[in-house]
Amino acid sequence: MTEHNGASQRQMIEHFAKTIDPALNRRSGKVFYSGRAAFSRPTDLYLIGLNPGGDPTTQAAETIGSETARVLTQLPDRWSAYSDESWQNRKPGTHKMQPRVLHMLRQLERDPRETPASNLIFVRSRRETNLAGGVDELVDQCWPFHEAVIARLKPKVVVCFGQTTGGQLNRKLKANARPIAQFVEKNNRGWATTAYRAEGQIVIVATHPSIADWTNPEADPTPLIQEMLQAN
Repeated sequence: MTEHNGASQRQMIEHFAKTIDPALNRRSGKVFYSGRAAFSRPTDLYLIGLNPGGDPTTQAAETIGSETARVLTQLPDRWSAYSDESWQNRKPGTHKMQPRVLHMLRQLERDPRETPASNLIFVRSRRETNLAGGVDELVDQCWPFHEAVIARLKPKVVVCFGQTTGGQLNRKLKANARPIAQFVEKNNRGWATTAYRAEGQIVIVATHPSIADWTNPEADPTPLIQEMLQAN
């Protein structure tokens, strides 16, 4: 990588970091699930979860501010939380939803270290119901970051992990309420992954990979995601 390209990557990701509300910096959580390379150029795919999991008490030192600084200045340009982080002391890339997200990216022939990924809400909680302040309020507080990423990187498809994330993205991007495509799991559960068209993007409201096993063909939404990436 040339010095110029490295500087350009830092400038781009620093621009996004400046959109993070400073009031959030001391709270346990994180923003970036991939590094400088992923957030440095236009892309056709953006991955968004709801919020970081874990325990905000035992992980109190892992603040949004410190984790952002680590991505900006310490971690490699090419880095992914899904492939390179150890979650709950497991080997990197092997804990629960990590291999499921990596499976999806592998099938799409995408490098996780070059695919921008984040969470709709940056604040950590054990469960969605534990989000202090309310989902809508926290989404609004974090939205300037996602708005900047979408405006600058211009992803064609935004994949949302779970119904809450997808519903909020559809609201923010003013997506058409009528679905354009859908995949229904081929099992007794029959959960659906649904695609909606917004003004500049396709929003895919996917099953959540912390629950749905995307490595199982009966529950894998990847073919629908691929279809939307190839759509006109």
